[in-house]
Amino acid sequence: MTIRARLTVQFAAILVVTLLLFAAVIYFFTYQSRHEAFTESLFSRARVVAHVYLDGTRRGDERSRASYRRYLRQFYRTLPAEEVYVFDARNRVVFREGRKGKNVPVTLLQQVRQTGREVRFKGRFHQTVGLLYKEPGRGNFVVVASSADADSKEKLGNLLTVLTFGLLVSLVVVGIGGLVFAGQALMPMKRIIREVDSITASDLHQRLSPGQGRDEVSLLAQRFNSLLDRLETAFVGQRTFVRDASHELRTPLAAIIGQLEVALLQQERTPEEYQRVLRTTLDAARLLKDLTNGLLQIARASDDPSQVPRSRLRLDELLLQAYEELHRRHPTRRIDLDFHETPGVAAAVPFAVLGNEALVLVAFLNILENACKFTATNPAAPIVATLTATRSHIQLLVVDQGPGMSEADRQQVFVPFFRAEAVRTVPGHGIGLPLTAKIMELHGGRVEVASTLGQGTRVQLSFPAAG
Repeated sequence: MTIRARLTVQFAAILVVTLLLFAAVIYFFTYQSRHEAFTESLFSRARVVAHVYLDGTRRGDERSRASYRRYLRQFYRTLPAEEVYVFDARNRVVFREGRKGKNVPVTLLQQVRQTGREVRFKGRFHQTVGLLYKEPGRGNFVVVASSADADSKEKLGNLLTVLTFGLLVSLVVVGIGGLVFAGQALMPMKRIIREVDSITASDLHQRLSPGQGRDEVSLLAQRFNSLLDRLETAFVGQRTFVRDASHELRTPLAAIIGQLEVALLQQERTPEEYQRVLRTTLDAARLLKDLTNGLLQIARASDDPSQVPRSRLRLDELLLQAYEELHRRHPTRRIDLDFHETPGVAAAVPFAVLGNEALVLVAFLNILENACKFTATNPAAPIVATLTATRSHIQLLVVDQGPGMSEADRQQVFVPFFRAEAVRTVPGHGIGLPLTAKIMELHGGRVEVASTLGQGTRVQLSFPAAG
């Protein structure tokens, strides 16, 4: 079922239920009102009959009393199927008028003498009322009147017909109107569907027209445009990444192939020449291995954060591991470590964060490795790594005294395979900082780089502290 049809059905159902409840309330209160009015009308007739009858019995002669009874019958008998009885104290009928019906039950007479009045129903529109009429000096009389409420039956039947017809007409009008207005309300959705169908992977630059106002359709178009922005960025980044990765992989592969071809084409070579070729090939293979490992680490760091196992880590211990590894790789470099906790911050586990140990260690090694490589021309210049713990964050600040970089280059350092102009001669692939940024994003942290050309670089990693 389409949204248009579903909205129409739901709206029509709500209206039908509302109208049914409204019609039921109208019918119920109309029935109760007419029912009570008819009951009071019967009691009024009973009182009039009792009064007039007893007044007529006071006449002197029988002829006058008979004439009065004829007048009484013509006076009160206006209701359909009406019957009136007057009973004396011994429950004998002293007056009756109307069609001959069933005998009045003695229980009704007894109930009337006890309560003063009684109402009984036979069906929905037939009532029998009993009234105790007290006549000073002559005793108590029970007046019983019964009649069918034909007028209410007719009027309520007409009311039921009008309500039913009105409900059916309303349902038809609402159905047609609902289809029309729902179609008009969903026109922007149809436009969005057409525009989405026209967008392919080759033209992700297209965007949906947001429309007018701030309704849900406009917000949906804006959110979808934001999604297209992210997809376009991802596609462009993927194409750039594949192109750059292919270029970087081709360089060591070409070196390996070239060295092997040269060695095979010559007839005879000395052992020293073969060793040189093997060393060159081995260096190119190691370079290829490092590049492949870096690409795999970037792919791993781009995984869903919920799929990466995490545990409570101590960053001071990981920093010491990274320091030992860097000291093995660059024994001549000077790296100074400084551990600093903010006064007043007491933690059960110092420098604790929640994260993946292998990935965090890679991030530390990348930052320290860059600092060591870029200060190769000045081995005596110290590299300072400061680990600071605050109440909400753990921060690692690495400061070197290398060549630094320009502001334009600094803004590109997180692009995979980018190499700053001042360090093009330094061995590397340009994936260390992009990989670190991915790892920090995966851990809910951030990485900041500040650098001045000729004055060194400052890299700061900030992790959320473990609670």
